[in-house]
Amino acid sequence: MRSYGQYCPIARGAEIFAERWTPLIIRNLYLGCGSFGEILEGAPGLSRTLLSQRLKQLERLGIVRSVRKPDGRGSLYELTAAGNELFKVCVSLGEWGAAWLEMAPEHLDPFVALWSMCNVLRQDRLPDRRVVIRFDFTGRPHPERYWLLIDHGDTEICKSYPGVDEDLYITAEAEAFVKWHAGQQTWADAVSDHRIQLHGPAWLVRAFPTWNARSAFAHITPVSRPKATSAA
Repeated sequence: MRSYGQYCPIARGAEIFAERWTPLIIRNLYLGCGSFGEILEGAPGLSRTLLSQRLKQLERLGIVRSVRKPDGRGSLYELTAAGNELFKVCVSLGEWGAAWLEMAPEHLDPFVALWSMCNVLRQDRLPDRRVVIRFDFTGRPHPERYWLLIDHGDTEICKSYPGVDEDLYITAEAEAFVKWHAGQQTWADAVSDHRIQLHGPAWLVRAFPTWNARSAFAHITPVSRPKATSAA
């Protein structure tokens, strides 16, 4: 870990927090990702080697603790008191980003939005039976297909056919789905514009959008900035 060589608490804190992937690892742990695989799934692009290095580093610093799984195979991770305090920095950063930064095409990963949604589903509104939903996302360099399995409150995202009957089919433009979860697009507008289409039983079509608790930053209104003008 490189040092700024300064006593300033901002500099010392940045040495830890500004390490690539560290804020996302802390975010995922706060959201309840306890196993190595769960943390990794919520950070597409992060390698297993780098995640292992970061977790060891955060353990040494007292930000993360690990315990052996009950079956003795592997470890479970959780934030310490210091880690939970550091998550507040993640929240402040997210609030600033939601207000001041625009979404670019490279930010519109529908899997990340689906993964995020699954971590904040409204448990009290989920059906008391198994439901399988297939998602077909368009508007990306390559079409993407995922399955969401909900079984009495437990959720799982599959990247290949899970081998069970599908109850609901959703075809969505990636941009519309991401912006709906992020609070920048209403469900009604996305559906009326046919950017999100649902096929299945009427009760599921009506219920699905009510399960989404939306992003923790959905309440933040982006700051409108004047467009740059070119010199005459």
